[in-house]
Amino acid sequence: MDEDTGLGIGELARRGGVSVKTVRFYSDEGILRPAGRSAAGYRLYGADAVARLAFVRTLRDLGIDLPTIRRVLDREVALPEVAALHAEALDVQIRALRLRRAVLTAVASRGSTPEETELMNRLARLSEDERRRLVGDFLDSVFGGLGAETVFAGVRRSLTPELPDDPGPEQIGAWVELAELCQEPGFRDSVRRAAVGEAEGFGGVPRPGLAAVVRDVAGPALATGLDPRSSGAEPVVRNVLDRCAVDRVELVRRLEGLVDPRRERYFELLAVVNGWAPPESPAPAIEWVLRALRP
Repeated sequence: MDEDTGLGIGELARRGGVSVKTVRFYSDEGILRPAGRSAAGYRLYGADAVARLAFVRTLRDLGIDLPTIRRVLDREVALPEVAALHAEALDVQIRALRLRRAVLTAVASRGSTPEETELMNRLARLSEDERRRLVGDFLDSVFGGLGAETVFAGVRRSLTPELPDDPGPEQIGAWVELAELCQEPGFRDSVRRAAVGEAEGFGGVPRPGLAAVVRDVAGPALATGLDPRSSGAEPVVRNVLDRCAVDRVELVRRLEGLVDPRRERYFELLAVVNGWAPPESPAPAIEWVLRALRP
């Protein structure tokens, strides 16, 4: 190649916006190939080397390693295939970074101890199968032996969190808290007692849950500001008793089993994880009926 028409390393580096050291390194690695040498033995490059160098820089900016770039340039592998593979790898990295961010945010907001931080990190990194087993164990402890395949099949499905493949930070944080709640023995016992009460009331026949009945029947009375201690509350209470087919003492017992802030929190977290609208809390209606029932 004529030295007047070839590009020296310095000129190629200047046109490509990189250092001479970088051009020399790419040449040594076979990424940039000299078209010839000068009379003094220096490497010279053709005009196409500028475009090749720009292409290499673009792929490097996208995180593609040099061995793969060399294979693309040598046409051993198609660029779309490489792009797809790297996009998938980036998706994995993004999910991992979101998990880290969610855990760190939770640690910062909750003032967690090292032990709590380790637990949150472990829960956030569970695989889909591991998450299903954790939730399945919780639901088994709640509904086991109560007709989970018949009466409670739909209830069980409605209580199952499904973290999406590409969750947001809020969903990850909600999942971590929900998973911790599922493993809390006291919460399991509380939900189990409520489920047992529901099963006794069902008599084997599927029907709306007690909380839903109370919310639907007493909700309108609550909304109008009706005093639960007034005579006007009696027809509402009677309606609830008839719908649930229990006496006053039994209804109080079952409603008290539903009054647990952790239960409310579970439904709130479940909605965030599953991307549902915030649930309407039955707690105010339950408290209204309890006040109406108690002497």
